[in-house]
Amino acid sequence: MAHAQVRDVPGTTAVPIPPPQPSPHQTPDGEVAPHTSPTFRDVLRHRHCSRLLISSVTARLALGMVPGALILGAQADGHSLATASLLAALYGIAPALGQPLLGRLADRRGLPLPCHLRAALVATALGTLALAGTSHLVFAALCVTLAGAGCPPTQGGLRSLWHAVLPDEAHVRTAYTLDSSSQQIVYVAGPALAITLATWLSPSAALCLAAAATLAGSLPFATAHPARTWRAAPRLRGRRGALCTPAMRPLLLSLVFFGATVGALDVAGIALAEQQDASWPAGALPATFSAAGLVGGVLFVRYQPTTAPGARHLTLLAAGFTLCWLPLLLPLPAPALLTLAMLPGVLFVSLPTVASLTVTSLAPPGTSTEAIGWMSSAMRLGLAAGTALAGPLGGHFTIPLLAALGCALLLGARPAPVPAPVAVSVH
Repeated sequence: MAHAQVRDVPGTTAVPIPPPQPSPHQTPDGEVAPHTSPTFRDVLRHRHCSRLLISSVTARLALGMVPGALILGAQADGHSLATASLLAALYGIAPALGQPLLGRLADRRGLPLPCHLRAALVATALGTLALAGTSHLVFAALCVTLAGAGCPPTQGGLRSLWHAVLPDEAHVRTAYTLDSSSQQIVYVAGPALAITLATWLSPSAALCLAAAATLAGSLPFATAHPARTWRAAPRLRGRRGALCTPAMRPLLLSLVFFGATVGALDVAGIALAEQQDASWPAGALPATFSAAGLVGGVLFVRYQPTTAPGARHLTLLAAGFTLCWLPLLLPLPAPALLTLAMLPGVLFVSLPTVASLTVTSLAPPGTSTEAIGWMSSAMRLGLAAGTALAGPLGGHFTIPLLAALGCALLLGARPAPVPAPVAVSVH
């Protein structure tokens, strides 16, 4: 709940003593309001917030659908799990290369142009891949690259727009958590829809739905009033843009390892399904992991610090995330492993939320969307690496454990300082 503002009461005596200042949590009626952070509902009550969030998540749904659809489609076309995993990893690498460039274009030219062009490119590439299949690997790799590199910059754009549509930093912090929590819908609904359609209909049907979701989300997002009128702050000169801050680079490297945990988890679910001779663990494992992330996001908003979290919080979250992977190494049946996957899942929203706040605060003026693009790229590169490594190694849970450990070690060795947040101008 936003804190009520109280007007100063002028002094009424001749004694030069300043009047008592009201409590920052005092209401106009004189009652003391409880000190609580803004909730998800408080954020969504503001104008445009619901539309921007829903359309952004819808546009990103393909990111959760395409990897599973590619793996199942490639296996149906006669390719091995290792080859299928490499094809899915290529889809993860492609947006990692394209997002910073799209973010820089959005910072300079606005959001509508990159959103419209890239949505059309993704829909064309996925539609072509759905019709042609993966029998010809070179052509399939080209379509996968175009579909990945063309992902519209709705995530970076949304996190830049939060400052334009929300009244204060407390609401922005909650909005970042809401965005990270909603991102789990991509990894809950995405794999579930892809596997369901691929099983009942065909992998091509899942790819077509991913293309439709990209269009259905990108167009409402880009045509919303805040997206059409938003412009970044004046940009500082420099060819490196958001990367000119030294503390940004080690932070982004740690997020590569963090993203590898998710990429390895997707393959682990498929490998677990093959071990159990059943299809349900392939979608249930990442869905359970992400559902736990939704719960963790709600808990983070409830118990988050009253001020912006710093490097210490980020390091502690990474250490806890690493420890939570250890029980998954036990030789347990699939239902038990699904339950244990909730442990790291609970922290999966909190860690990228704090990382997003840190990345945004480190970004120089005029590079907010590009900075989030670099963060997304780092995580996507890690996701692709985790997928590529987990396939040849049989989808063992050691891969996400080692990736989480690498993230924690990097953050513990060189924690990134958090300067004051940079305001984003709106014209």
